[in-house]
Amino acid sequence: MDHPLPFLFALGLALLACAALTLAGERVQRTLFGRSLSAPRRRLLRGVALAGLAGATLGGGWAAAGAPLAGFTHAGAPRPLLLLGEVHDNAGQHELRARTFEALLEAGARPALLMEQFDRERQADLDRARQQPGADADELIAAAAAPGAAWQWAYYKPLIALALRHDLPIVAANVSRPDARRVIAEGLQAMNFDERVPPDIAAAQAQAIVSAHCGAVDASHGLRMAAAQVARDQFMAHMIERHAERGVVLLAGNGHVRRDIGVPRWLAEPLRSNAVVIGLLEEGDDGHAAYDRAITTPRQPREDPCAALRPVERPGGASA
Repeated sequence: MDHPLPFLFALGLALLACAALTLAGERVQRTLFGRSLSAPRRRLLRGVALAGLAGATLGGGWAAAGAPLAGFTHAGAPRPLLLLGEVHDNAGQHELRARTFEALLEAGARPALLMEQFDRERQADLDRARQQPGADADELIAAAAAPGAAWQWAYYKPLIALALRHDLPIVAANVSRPDARRVIAEGLQAMNFDERVPPDIAAAQAQAIVSAHCGAVDASHGLRMAAAQVARDQFMAHMIERHAERGVVLLAGNGHVRRDIGVPRWLAEPLRSNAVVIGLLEEGDDGHAAYDRAITTPRQPREDPCAALRPVERPGGASA
């Protein structure tokens, strides 16, 4: 059933109000309600807000779209299998994911936090760092971040801090660049990954790589590079299976969490069916059908990544 525009507008305002109330100080709460809100009421409002924010998708209806996050932000979901995508530099998306993770923990879940941002060979560094008295997110990042990594760590610190506060496993879930380069050069089997890649996965991953490189990579090279993406997806799936008994939250790029060609394709049943896949896309992005729910956020201001690859127009119409 399609909702009329006035109803959606009112619903949107209500959801924003719920979100604002969870952040408001006691003075605002007392003004509106005559008293400050109890912790359970704040959690309830936050859950409603998150469910509504999860419903900001293209198609499918607000009620249906809100179901996954609503189901994972109450006490009845102690062992979630939640795959949260991201556009890596989108600040608003990271804030939304942090609030989702916090609400899940407040509801009683204690999942492992799997992070694309840490390479798998740095797991021992992560574990040693967190054993130090008073270890915080900054110390874990300093100990385990790959040299030269371009991650904007400020976005991930709140999630790492929550994991530390609740004594959750923090799992390095990425395949490093050196290992990825070897896979590209020698094949998946060189690093003990499964080389039996379904043709639809290989073709779609190759096309995604060609597009991401603004057409500067040809189809044959895109196919070889796709093997590195597949290796990462296979390893993330393996880590999900290892930690599924306690529940898992995976933080990874949208390309990794895609249900059609990403990590879920490498999960065994029933984990594949039980996982909830949330894509966090930007306005104008396509591919919403690749996720169980797609949350659309404003586009992060950034320079055109393809601009440097376009021919430079010279006076007189010639191009360099």
